Amino acid sequence: MKRICDILISSIGLLSLTPVFVIISTIIKLSSKGPIFFVQERVGKNGHIFSMIKFRSMTIQQDNLSTVSIYGDSRITNFGFFLRKYKLDELPELFNVLKGDMSLVGPRPDVPGYADKLVGEAKLILLLRPGITGPATLKYANEEKILASCNDPVKYNDEIIYPDKVKINLDYYYNNSIWIDFKIIFATIFRKSY
Repeated sequence: MKRICDILISSIGLLSLTPVFVIISTIIKLSSKGPIFFVQERVGKNGHIFSMIKFRSMTIQQDNLSTVSIYGDSRITNFGFFLRKYKLDELPELFNVLKGDMSLVGPRPDVPGYADKLVGEAKLILLLRPGITGPATLKYANEEKILASCNDPVKYNDEIIYPDKVKINLDYYYNNSIWIDFKIIFATIFRKSY
């Protein structure tokens, strides 16, 4: 049932948002050098590596190659700030949902390296299809601002935020349902707690 909902909603979303995709793509192309999309390897269901697609929100030439970004990061383009603020950079992930690499709701897919830190019971998270949004995504909707206030953002992410996300995602593994998924989607769209 969940997969059917993913296919239906992502198909409708991609068709209805075509004008938005065209506008965003045009602005990205005109406002900064580089491709329209940012494609990155992520760890999916059962540890399968897939290519996640987003609208590019950062510059191409970067001195800082960290996968942890903070609010005010110099790598983020002017239009990229807008895209990230309203989570519009995530819209192309609907293609990943339609393809089956992702779901609308689930744990955010980690980059290789972070998923390797999952041990014991936490590995159950990899049995889930990763999502565009999820309970941990909602809790840390302002993650970049939280990290910007830390002396060592990478350390804070690795020692505080990431372990908490693992706990939240494990709870979702045990308690997920279509009803909860719809509540999370609604909360994501309207920026509310579920």
